[in-house]
Amino acid sequence: MTEARENLTYEAFGNAVRDLAQAISDDGYEPDIVLSIARGGVFVAGGLAYALDCKNIHLVNVEFYTGVGTTLEMPVMLAPVPNAIDFTEKKVLIADDVADTGRTLKLVRDFCQETVAEVRCAVIYEKPHSLVKCEYVWKRTDKWINFPWSVLPPVRKSGEPITPSREAF
Repeated sequence: MTEARENLTYEAFGNAVRDLAQAISDDGYEPDIVLSIARGGVFVAGGLAYALDCKNIHLVNVEFYTGVGTTLEMPVMLAPVPNAIDFTEKKVLIADDVADTGRTLKLVRDFCQETVAEVRCAVIYEKPHSLVKCEYVWKRTDKWINFPWSVLPPVRKSGEPITPSREAF
């Protein structure tokens, strides 16, 4: 692909998470739980939880993207799905790397909505067409994003051929 892309480095990622945490703190929001949307949200959630001194982290696995620009018809929560009762009357911060279509965030937010005291979303990037407008966004973009953890193909045993599962560059 020759189109312009956002290229996030690990250093910029660290700054982004710290900036998000500062915005959350300045807003007075003190989450009881940081809920990570795996996989990309794991990194964001861990950084935010440390910066906000929140020790209660949960994870939800959602499958939606199957490749660059290709998705399932609808996002799907994969087992094990968190028990919503664990979130009762808690302030939940949903963390993800990007709000692209927003369908994944909407699925997780709607899952929490009925049980929690309050739910807010924090992302590194938000696309203009996202269904969910997040309360905390580091940067808005309409470009494809190269995250430092996803630009290289998965590692294989030494000597095995590496075949990228998606276009990285």
